Amino acid sequence: MKTIAILGSTGSIGRQTIDVIRKNGDITLAGISAAGHHLDELEKQAREFRPRIAAVYDEKAAQDLRVRLADTDVTVVSGMDGMIALAEMPETDCFVTAIVGMIGIRPTMAAIRAGKDIALANKETLVTAGHLIMPLAAEYGVRILPVDSEHSAIFQCLQGNEGNRIYRLLITASGGPFRGMKKDQLAHMTKKDALNHPNWSMGAKITIDSATLVNKGLEVMEARWLFGVQLDQIEVLVQPQSIIHSMVEFQDGAVMAQLGTPDMRLPIQYALYYPERRGLTGERLDFTKISAIHIEEPDTDTFEGLPLAVRAARAGGSMPTVMNAANEEAVALFLADQIRFLDIYKIIRESMERFPVIPDPDLETILTVESDVRRSIRERW
Repeated sequence: MKTIAILGSTGSIGRQTIDVIRKNGDITLAGISAAGHHLDELEKQAREFRPRIAAVYDEKAAQDLRVRLADTDVTVVSGMDGMIALAEMPETDCFVTAIVGMIGIRPTMAAIRAGKDIALANKETLVTAGHLIMPLAAEYGVRILPVDSEHSAIFQCLQGNEGNRIYRLLITASGGPFRGMKKDQLAHMTKKDALNHPNWSMGAKITIDSATLVNKGLEVMEARWLFGVQLDQIEVLVQPQSIIHSMVEFQDGAVMAQLGTPDMRLPIQYALYYPERRGLTGERLDFTKISAIHIEEPDTDTFEGLPLAVRAARAGGSMPTVMNAANEEAVALFLADQIRFLDIYKIIRESMERFPVIPDPDLETILTVESDVRRSIRERW
């Protein structure tokens, strides 16, 4: 029986991971965690699964949870030390990184050093520290199993093709809620509009990233590290129905695609049980009802998130951290109704112009750059 811990168990991916565990019934959940929000949900998870550890990043929220769980044998830990303790639990085989943000980097590295396979849903880990994470995983013989639907699709297409050269990766995007709009229309879009994704049920931050196409840019940056390809070998296509989750073209021109309904439980379950495929309830593709599969080029003039991310990736060094931290701050401001939708792009652009590239940054440098970018944006906005 596999034993896992989840970093970010109360978020969208974390809750769906627990749903997969619940339905299969043969995975032990030894550790759960949250940043400090959704304590009611974390308490419910603790009472249902009785994990050994519940980690809460915020100390005040952790103390609240200690009081709530005083009648159980669940140990509540806090802060970054608590997150790392969760990552290093000796009884776990796999560490699911479902938390949003750069808070996930240190625990992921700790889990790798402890010999845990990583079911990776935390984009920021590879976006900002891929040059550190991938060599570390190789050094410790740890598998990085992608949970994002697009990267999981590529990973699935590569099975049985080890040693065959990749010509290019084709990463698909739904286009988000604003597909087809121009900048004059985007200027009037509200938080409610942006959170109304046509296909996927995701957390607020990722949903906004989908609307700006930043999400696709982050996925390009991740794919570069996950699959060992060059940026010029990665292409983004808009597939509005979210039927094709991504494709791989090989050197002989053959293209393999992974298709399915938009259900995050599939890539989650595939990562948890890899290489086994388990049965999964839910809607299935009915090809008799699909009259066509539509493919479009992304409008990168209107949706600047993708080209800004690619620019950051080409610059390398600390620039992906600058871009990512700026986006996180901008999205938080937008969700707080403090800026307009197009200001997200403005904040990212300004930050990338303001901060120079630091080549080959170590972890401390990455975290310092992140802090400096966030402080700069808070001062200016």
